[in-house]
Amino acid sequence: MNTLLLTIHVIACVSLVLLVLVQSGHEGMGVIFGGSSGSSFFGSSGAGGVLSKLTITMAVIFFLTSLTFTYLEGQKSRTVTKSVVVEEPAQSEQPAQPAPNSPE
Repeated sequence: MNTLLLTIHVIACVSLVLLVLVQSGHEGMGVIFGGSSGSSFFGSSGAGGVLSKLTITMAVIFFLTSLTFTYLEGQKSRTVTKSVVVEEPAQSEQPAQPAPNSPE
């Protein structure tokens, strides 16, 4: 179960990074004045819809696998702490005697 979940998590992580890097950034002065490059790998209209939907899907998968890892690890640590027995320290039967050189 953990191996499958870890594999899905790593694939979602790498895919998310690649999808974010493939998307074109909207920065610079060209965007303010309406300039855009007409040649794009995905056509003149771009692939905003497809890439953004894939990015959202990978982000959701990434967060779900992260939350699942957190839940499973919390269950493991909870079962370990339930079995711990705390013992009280043994108390001495002799009363405490004052030190011989202590001023009273």
